[in-house]
Amino acid sequence: MNALTRLSPEVLEIDAPKVAEHIESSIRDCLHHQLKRKGVVLGLSGGIDSSVAAALCVRALGADRVLGLFMPEAESSPETMHLARLVADTLGIETVLEDITPILRAAGCYRRRDDAIRRIVPEYVEGHKCKIVLPNLLNGPTYPYYSVVVQSPQGAQTRTRLTAEAFLGIVAASNFKQRTRKMIEYYHADRLNYAVVGTPNRLEYDQGFFVKNGDGAADLKPIAHLYKTQVYLLAKYLNIPREIQQRQPTTDTYSLDQSQEEFYFALPYDKMDLCLYARNQGLPAIEAGAATGLTVEQAERIYRFIDSKRNATRYLHMNPFLVESVFRAAS
Repeated sequence: MNALTRLSPEVLEIDAPKVAEHIESSIRDCLHHQLKRKGVVLGLSGGIDSSVAAALCVRALGADRVLGLFMPEAESSPETMHLARLVADTLGIETVLEDITPILRAAGCYRRRDDAIRRIVPEYVEGHKCKIVLPNLLNGPTYPYYSVVVQSPQGAQTRTRLTAEAFLGIVAASNFKQRTRKMIEYYHADRLNYAVVGTPNRLEYDQGFFVKNGDGAADLKPIAHLYKTQVYLLAKYLNIPREIQQRQPTTDTYSLDQSQEEFYFALPYDKMDLCLYARNQGLPAIEAGAATGLTVEQAERIYRFIDSKRNATRYLHMNPFLVESVFRAAS
């Protein structure tokens, strides 16, 4: 076989029934023998990952032991609630609606973020919308930088490169959203003696696409070993509503519509999955390029991007550091 053609999308194919059965068994074992909880709580975003995770939990535990949470805020897309309700109704699970807008306003989430934007876009005032984006990684600058896109009430858009101070301020304020949702999840988990389910896929988990002590916090993460491509294959097997399967992955964090690609990954998930797989297997960039339609130079750039994300977000995976061990010997 030609060395340049052995990597293909087929390497990410899975035996969906077997994979689902394995995950379901692991959920039951973790819940009953490790966590010793009665059921699970998870946030429903209307996205593919939370929908698949919820379906697997229902199959593992029964619908009566899965609680789905809707946690919209003032800037959430209306589509989010529609799709989240759709999957909850399909699965037949109990749900709770928690509008987190009042908490975010009280914490200064919107105000702090807007103040950070005004450091470089003074005309940004109430009524404007925003998002932060990366440049095109394949043909853009060697060292990608974030910009803020601002839209006026009249629809005019401007794009301004962010300073480090402004970028960190915007992200720090926006992270209130993920941390508030996790606080709500643990409230319901505590009152029910349930565990909290996290929903990252392998691409997100590996590349640090989560907020520490926010959506990165959970008691179990049942699909973190699956590439996003594989999550979609499971979704088809699990009969996740077609609307959700066809929805473009979004962040639903900023007031302007935003894909995960333009915010964090810089490539469509299917190509990013293959590049990450190739990197994990130690394959040269030329093979990743041949499998994804990228030039060798572009594939090498993606490899550097993967490595830099891992380095920059390594601390997100770390437990708190202790001066000395405090664990007791087993009695």
